[in-house]
Amino acid sequence: MKLTLEDKSVFEGESFGASVSVAGEVVFATGMTGYVESLSDPSYAGQILVCTYPLIGNYGVPERRFFESAKAQVAGLVVGEYSKKYSHAKAKESLGEWLKHWRVPALTGVDTREITKTLRTRGVMLGHLSEGKEYLGFYNPNTENLVARVSCKKKIAYGKGKRVIVVVDCGIKENILRSLSRSGITLIRVPWDYDFTNEKYNGLVISNGPGNPEACVPTIAHIKKAFESGKPILGVCLGVQLLALAAGAKTYKLPFGHRSQNQPCLDLAKSLRDREASFPRCYITSQNHGYAVDEKTLPKGWSVWFKNANDGSVEGIRHKKFPWRAVQFHPEASPGPTDTMWIFHNFLEEIMNL
Repeated sequence: MKLTLEDKSVFEGESFGASVSVAGEVVFATGMTGYVESLSDPSYAGQILVCTYPLIGNYGVPERRFFESAKAQVAGLVVGEYSKKYSHAKAKESLGEWLKHWRVPALTGVDTREITKTLRTRGVMLGHLSEGKEYLGFYNPNTENLVARVSCKKKIAYGKGKRVIVVVDCGIKENILRSLSRSGITLIRVPWDYDFTNEKYNGLVISNGPGNPEACVPTIAHIKKAFESGKPILGVCLGVQLLALAAGAKTYKLPFGHRSQNQPCLDLAKSLRDREASFPRCYITSQNHGYAVDEKTLPKGWSVWFKNANDGSVEGIRHKKFPWRAVQFHPEASPGPTDTMWIFHNFLEEIMNL
C-alpha cells in the first residue's frame, strides 16, 4: 500500500487495515496516546490521519464505551510502526482488526516524520491511500457538507430533568454528552439542520464536527434566531466557528490545523476561577480542527476569550453582555487533559440557577 500526496510525494509501506483505497485530506496529529478516541471522532471524517508518535496499536482497541462515536470515522490511517501484538486489560481486539471491520485502510512502515515535515512546510494537502497501481485522483472533503454525513438523523433525549439543554449534533463526540449529563438535566440532541428554536429549552450547546463551517447554513440561521431569546449558549470546536459566523464574523482555513492533546491556550479573561491573576492563565488542551475564527471580523459586543499560545489564533470567544461563549478546543478531552472541564461545569451551574 502507498500514500500519494498531491505534490507527487509517494510513501510506500505495508497495509494493516482494510484492503480498500480511499482519498481525502492528509493531516497529522501529535498525540502520544488516545488513537481509539481520535479515530472514532466524527471531526476526522474525510481525513487521512498521520500519527506523529512512532508506535501505534500497542494497547489494542477496548470495548464500545470508550469510543467517541459508534464507529471509526477517519478515511484512512498512516503510522510509523504498527504493533501487531497488543497488551491491555481492557483490549478486545487489535487496531488492525477493528479498522478492517469498519473498512478503513491503514499504512505502516513509512517515514511519518518526513510526511509531517512536508505538511508542516507546505500545509495540509490532499492525498490517497491505494494498493498496486490504482489511481483515485484527489478528493477534497471540504467541498462536501461533512456535518450532514456524521450528524444524527433524528431527535434523541437523554435524562428526565427539569432543565433542558438542546445539543446541536454537528458530529458530536460522545464525551460531550457525558460531560453535560447531570441529575436535573435533560439533553435534547438534534440533527445539524433541525430548527431547535421551536423547542422549550434553557440552554444551547453547539457541538464539534468536521469540514468547512460555512457549509452549515441552516445551523447558522438557527443560531441567529436563538440569539433573540438571550438564553445561554456554549459552543465547542466547530461550535465556536458556527457561533462566530452567526454573529457576523468570518472564518478561515488554517495552514495545517491543530490536532493534538498538547495545545497551549491562554485564557485572556484570566479564567472564571482565578480573576485575581495578573497574567493570562495557560491551559493545555485537546484539539482537532482545520478552521479558525478571524479575530479582526468579530462584531461589536464580542471579545476573544482564549488564544493559542503557539500561533495566536482564536481559541475562544464570548459576548460581553449575553451568556454566549464558545471554545475552539475540547474541554471534554477524550483523549487529552481535562484541565478545562470547568467550562462545562460553569455552563451547567448557570443553567441550574436559572
